Amino acid sequence: MKLSRPTLWWLIGCWCCVVVSTLPAQPQETTAPPAVNTIPTANGPVPVAYDSPRATMQTYLGAIHAVRDGSNEYWPTVLACFDLEAADLRADDYAAKQRAEQLLEVLDRVRWVEFATLDDAESIEPGQVSSVFFPRPFNEDDANLARKFELESENITFDRVASGDWLFSADTLRQLPALHRKAVAKGRLQTVDNAYSSVLERYIPASLVSQQWLRIKYWQWIGILVLILIGVVVDRILRVGWRVIVVQQIGRRRGQEHADSIAVAGRPVGLFVAGLIWLLAMRLLGLPNDAHELLYGAAAVWTVLAGTWAAWRIVDLVAEIVASRARRTKTKFDDILIPLIRRAIKIFIIVIGTIYGAEALSIPIGPMIASLGIGGIAFAFAAKDTIENFFGSVAVLLDRPFGVGDWVVIDDVEGTVEDVGFRSTRIRTFYNSQVTVPNSTLVRAKVDNYGRRQYRRWKTHLGVQYDTPPDKLIAFTEGIRELIRTHPYTRKDYYQVWMHQWSASSMDVLLYMFFEVPDWNTELRERERLFIDIVRLADTLGVKFAFPTQTVHLFKEEHPPKLQEGEEHQPTHDKPTSMTDRRSMISGIRAAQAVIANQSWQTEIPGPQTYGQVGPTPLDEAGNETLDPEKDDEKPA
Repeated sequence: MKLSRPTLWWLIGCWCCVVVSTLPAQPQETTAPPAVNTIPTANGPVPVAYDSPRATMQTYLGAIHAVRDGSNEYWPTVLACFDLEAADLRADDYAAKQRAEQLLEVLDRVRWVEFATLDDAESIEPGQVSSVFFPRPFNEDDANLARKFELESENITFDRVASGDWLFSADTLRQLPALHRKAVAKGRLQTVDNAYSSVLERYIPASLVSQQWLRIKYWQWIGILVLILIGVVVDRILRVGWRVIVVQQIGRRRGQEHADSIAVAGRPVGLFVAGLIWLLAMRLLGLPNDAHELLYGAAAVWTVLAGTWAAWRIVDLVAEIVASRARRTKTKFDDILIPLIRRAIKIFIIVIGTIYGAEALSIPIGPMIASLGIGGIAFAFAAKDTIENFFGSVAVLLDRPFGVGDWVVIDDVEGTVEDVGFRSTRIRTFYNSQVTVPNSTLVRAKVDNYGRRQYRRWKTHLGVQYDTPPDKLIAFTEGIRELIRTHPYTRKDYYQVWMHQWSASSMDVLLYMFFEVPDWNTELRERERLFIDIVRLADTLGVKFAFPTQTVHLFKEEHPPKLQEGEEHQPTHDKPTSMTDRRSMISGIRAAQAVIANQSWQTEIPGPQTYGQVGPTPLDEAGNETLDPEKDDEKPA
């Protein structure tokens, strides 16, 4: 039988519980039997005493935690630990209670309170009237913490008063507001509330509670293993749930276009939630300060990294979905805006992740920001071009001289816009090379946007032979006009088709017209369609196109016969009547309509030119193209 990985881990954890429960118990420090005046705490009763700094600290911590648990009757015991009279405070003042609570928050951010390091009644030297708790003289850890808090003269001390009791000094009370403000702003909780762990220990075997390894109880080691297993299980469940719910639901609506991105985004989400569980559940174990700080910092770094990764992937997923919808719209402004917003949000995610990561590693952010401010001027000079490029991209967004996919000419660069970034714009030239244009140059450059043209002009001359009769020439020009008036992608309100000039070997007909098409590919297709129809029109009318040739006539000069008196010269062509030109125009229109009568675009205007076919054109056994009977009325030969 093959066990799955989660089952194997659970069996190992249960085996560890059984083994450590059979180990012999180690003796623990025992507390003194409760005195008459005691304070009930989670770790047992604490006697009320003020005969030493150690006794006063024990009394204060026991009483203040009892107050926080709702036992307000211990407020007098809390306030009795302070030299209120020397600090000009009274026990019924709100400020006195506020200072007492501030002291606890400061202690939570200084270090784990080890009572063995405080003077007791036996270790106090004769004549000693003061004892320093923080910062301790010649202690490197306290000195580093004081520098981190940016302390000046703030400290926590005990003074022996006239009655002989050791109380928190009046100087400590006066300095507590400033010390509290600095410690809360720059410090991190150093102690752990043991209330939950004490409750858990009531239901745990005594052998697991009383024995330790590396100052951590056996049950706490097992708890760490259980928390890791819970995080792994939650990560697995979330990954499966993400795949089932998100991939199926969103993928069903969007198709399989974003299936890979959706699946990839689910991995860091599970890791992030597992890190949150570790952070929230770490306090339940009641670990010693050093172990708690190490594990809590590792879990915090894990959570920050996983959260940054998850946010990064989710931004990619959302941007990909929004960009796919934007491509279906007519406007191209969103095609530029979405990538820029995507990059801006990613930069913001990196900044936030760096800040929280530095906080998790106890790296002070204030000096870093101050150093950045000092070096900001030098950075501004060094990054002058980058800043100009950024404002150039902002100008492109606001002014919108072009969009993604537009055919543009920027100075001497011509091509199609592929991407607009924070620093530069990428243009794909017609040689298929990619040119990167700094955005700073776009502010001053001349941008010619061919993609914004409504009409695309075409001008040429059609040379016909000199022996073309005038009526056929008129019919030919009018026939071309009729083709322009009827073609699907030509401008109908302005065009010029006239007999324009005499050339060396031809009579030139001016063709000056416009195509109304969305892109260059469609323009080429429709230009070909019009030119082929002009060739068909000329063939129908019997008009011959001229070649750039010269004809040499060799003949013996003969004098023409003289006209007899009263005899007139007979012209080669008939004299035009009032309807000659109109009949020629009607003939040209009739010929043009015959040319376009059965063309497919008469019933359905063709769309933009696309290149969907890949590979050779299919042919039948006879070598003819296989035609669609619904679209073509001709049969293959």
